[in-house]
Amino acid sequence: MADIQEVHVLLTHTQTEKAYQKQAAVFQNSKKLLAKKTDKGVRYYKKIGLGFKTPQEAIEGDYVDKKCPFTGNVSIRGRILKGVVISTKMRRTVVLRRDYLHYIRKYNRFEKRHHTLHAHSSPAFRLTEGNIVTVGQCRPLSKTVRFNVIRVEKKKIVGNV
Repeated sequence: MADIQEVHVLLTHTQTEKAYQKQAAVFQNSKKLLAKKTDKGVRYYKKIGLGFKTPQEAIEGDYVDKKCPFTGNVSIRGRILKGVVISTKMRRTVVLRRDYLHYIRKYNRFEKRHHTLHAHSSPAFRLTEGNIVTVGQCRPLSKTVRFNVIRVEKKKIVGNV
């Protein structure tokens, strides 16, 4: 009985939306536990593979995000890209800038070009502008979002990108 009350108390922190927030893989009225139990209660998380570790916040945190590759129903497949965060104004979405050089044969020189892309950022990561992140391709999450943040580098770029 005490376990049920603890789970109820933990769930009240995650209830900030109008709809009831719960992990799809966790049955909350279970008599026996099938999901992984952590210090704070029952929590579903997984390894995404490809050599990327699951962040500790995804394992121990209490957030609910169905689009998170570590705790939600999203698989990483396809391209793995790196970029610099240029905007974090959207909720759980970041804008990345990828710089590259384009060769002009006529002048035998390169010109700088860039491409921006939108990526879903799990609450497991605390991102600010200038962070270097690794993103993995996933199914379309919205009209413009097709990537998910899977790693944050220690370095940070400040100034013009």
